[in-house]
Amino acid sequence: MNLILEQIDRVFSAPDSLKFVSGLMVLWGISNLITLQFTTAPYGRYTRPGWGYLMPAKLAWFLQELPSFVVPLIILSRWRSDELVNIHGNNKILIGCFLVHYFHRTFIFPLRIRGGKPIPLFPFMAAVFFCSVNGALQTYGILLPNTEIHHWFQKARFCLGIILFFTGMYINIRSDSLLTSLRREKEGTYQTPRGFLFEYVSGANFLGEIVEWIGFSVACYNLPSLAFAVFTLCNIGPRAFHHHRFYREKFDDYPKDRKALIPFLF
Repeated sequence: MNLILEQIDRVFSAPDSLKFVSGLMVLWGISNLITLQFTTAPYGRYTRPGWGYLMPAKLAWFLQELPSFVVPLIILSRWRSDELVNIHGNNKILIGCFLVHYFHRTFIFPLRIRGGKPIPLFPFMAAVFFCSVNGALQTYGILLPNTEIHHWFQKARFCLGIILFFTGMYINIRSDSLLTSLRREKEGTYQTPRGFLFEYVSGANFLGEIVEWIGFSVACYNLPSLAFAVFTLCNIGPRAFHHHRFYREKFDDYPKDRKALIPFLF
């Protein structure tokens, strides 16, 4: 185990490696964006045969999100106490933001799932792989530079990013709660989501997560967080449009002026 962790340290502690992995993440996101123009990701309401053994939704969501929470903690545990003390405050806040998000996604969100459809093994394994790599990438991307903020513009950018991050998190969590309430009222069926930003877009929960990681990228101001924001946009942005199409085809009275992802635009 220690040998594996040492290899991970060696890979991710090199600046060129961080750039390389970030670049691969962007390419992965773009490939998903292109692929999702012609098909839907095979989980949730779009689950279909041919993608492997079906796992219970709650268990799958817990296990696939867990690496994003655990990997940063493992990395931090390997740092000496004096190294941890010397981490600048802004970097501690950024690590904290990442852990707060994934604490919710790992330990709270799965418990609130109502009537979730089983998740096939292939997309589950892809999510586990991504969360493991991204957990390491974001942690090293924040900790290794360990830059202290001095200039007023840097402080303003950092504060703006943190505000966007928590705004996006609020939108995401509240939107998920509204969707959960709909499923509780009539479990096993789909209904037109209403209230909050669902009055303007079909994918309010996806919009919130995209805003969240864009804000994180603004605050971090590094290549790994930018790659993550791009991947998020490319990966779940199309899903908002798929949901929008699903609702319009399923419900004749679906609001005509409601957009898919961006209020009033598209």
